[in-house]
Amino acid sequence: MSNPIVKSFWDEITGSWQYVFHDPETMQGAVVDPVLDYDPLSGATGTANAERLLAYIEQAGIELVWILDTHPHADHFSAGPFLKSKTGAATAIGARVTDVQKLWQKVYHLPDDFRTDGHQWDRLFDSGEQFMVGTVPVTVIFSPGHTLASITYLAGDAAFVHDTLMMPDNGSSRADFPGGSSKALYASIQEILALPDETRVFVGHDYALAGRDAACEATVAEHKASNIHFRDHPGETDYCAVRDARDSTLPLPRLMLAALQVNIRGGRLPEAETNGRSYLKIPLNYFQPR
Repeated sequence: MSNPIVKSFWDEITGSWQYVFHDPETMQGAVVDPVLDYDPLSGATGTANAERLLAYIEQAGIELVWILDTHPHADHFSAGPFLKSKTGAATAIGARVTDVQKLWQKVYHLPDDFRTDGHQWDRLFDSGEQFMVGTVPVTVIFSPGHTLASITYLAGDAAFVHDTLMMPDNGSSRADFPGGSSKALYASIQEILALPDETRVFVGHDYALAGRDAACEATVAEHKASNIHFRDHPGETDYCAVRDARDSTLPLPRLMLAALQVNIRGGRLPEAETNGRSYLKIPLNYFQPR
């Protein structure tokens, strides 16, 4: 078994981490959670983040074979379709994305012919499925709680855990979005912390607390020793009380209502109208301010 080389890319605007990992033996690789740029003031989209990934892939001589989403994100648009158009690599996400599509179809009051079967991706992974990136085995772990559909990609000794754990000094991710559950998140994190201590854990976000530089990686052992939500080995009830109390104070993500209607389409903008432009649809008064 090979372990991957992992290159991280931070989007400061959204605090999002994107990853390219590859097998050093075959040079096959995959992208995890690529960001499509979006300016909410102008409504403009862009590909600066995705172009950074492509430049690295070309410079390193990587053959991109997968573009992997961990879940439909609430804080940025997915650049999956753009990267697929440039590389031909297959796109994938967890199979439970169909539940998220059904939920948000109702929020946005999308027409009945909006397909909620996950066809927007090339592959839907079930929990426990395994695939190869060169000689690196990748196992799919169902990790709900932040969303209904969240999955972890365990690639060799590297676990891409999306929005479950944060860096140890920031604990864990929120679980208050529609379909979220702190109880499910607790169970998902327990499964991640049961991985070998040397497993490298790559998180989906960081906000550079206390003036430190943005960070994305810590081992399972480091999380067990110092993660502020898990170092004292809380039970489910105690963890959920802390998580739910914290979530009740958090505003909704700035881009959530824009991002979800793009990301349930696999990162595609809504279908263009008769004038050739796409438009975002915002459900007024569905959510209340916090």
